[in-house]
Amino acid sequence: MGQAAHQPAMTGFEYLAWEATQTERHEFVGAEVFAMAGAEDRHVTVAMNLAFALRQHLGGSPCRTYMSDMRLGVATLGSYFYPDIMVTCSALDQACPLVKSEPKLIVEVLSPSTAAYDRGLKFSHYRNLPSLREYALIDLDTRCTDCYRLGADGLWVLHPFDSGQDLQLASVALDITAAQLFAEI
Repeated sequence: MGQAAHQPAMTGFEYLAWEATQTERHEFVGAEVFAMAGAEDRHVTVAMNLAFALRQHLGGSPCRTYMSDMRLGVATLGSYFYPDIMVTCSALDQACPLVKSEPKLIVEVLSPSTAAYDRGLKFSHYRNLPSLREYALIDLDTRCTDCYRLGADGLWVLHPFDSGQDLQLASVALDITAAQLFAEI
């Protein structure tokens, strides 16, 4: 998570109007605005590798892959985020060009400054999305991925993928090799 932008508390509607005038991206959590930090080369490369694989895999389907410039709204909490990658197959999302609200898959590429936030508070917000089936966290340093899947019992179950293992994203039926995921790193 970035630094608080020191804005007075605002509503979600006020945030959306304000954000549209900004040159940098900001997340909106608990009526607070947080500036998004830039990403390093490895982060962008891994996110792009996975997003390209997802886009190619899902081509011709109703599902769409989005990268970090697409906003995700968690309506029940009035929060807005910019996930590294998300996939939605929702007709409602296709009709809304600025904010998606029904992803089935969200992926975050971890950085030292955001790892705890992505694993904790952000995931607690994402779990409020009824459409979400899978949440993956890619650790660049260890090249491991923690993939949480929503079980039939409503519990989130960890499926860890160690360094060198293929990543299996069950929500979209995609297997990507570690070599593909970490290509050019």
